[in-house]
Amino acid sequence: MAEELNIRYSDKDLAEFKQLIQEKIVKAKHDLDLIKSAYMNDLNNGTDDTSPTFKAFEEGSETMSKEANSQLATRQEKFIRDLKNALIRIENKTYGVCRVTGKLINKERLKLVPHATLSIEAKNMQQ
Repeated sequence: MAEELNIRYSDKDLAEFKQLIQEKIVKAKHDLDLIKSAYMNDLNNGTDDTSPTFKAFEEGSETMSKEANSQLATRQEKFIRDLKNALIRIENKTYGVCRVTGKLINKERLKLVPHATLSIEAKNMQQ
């Protein structure tokens, strides 16, 4: 059991994951800015001179769009927070260790989902 406590990715692997996560954070922040700017630009679509029926339809559509953008922004903010937490685990050298099984999470999984805290085995046990 004492050996299992020392299971972790090498410093070289952690550095590679750190770079991947930092790049994803930059992209995620950019995407969040786009979502927020789309939300702000939804305030006036230049439809002041359209028919009342079309305008009512568009206002309903605009409300749905704002709600969808708000949900997207919330999800994006959570994604960024999860990525930042992954960076903390890298600094603590606990990154890539499944929080349920204590085993290393597969590298390919971490490349696809760099903020993962569960191995596929643990995810399957949850279902």
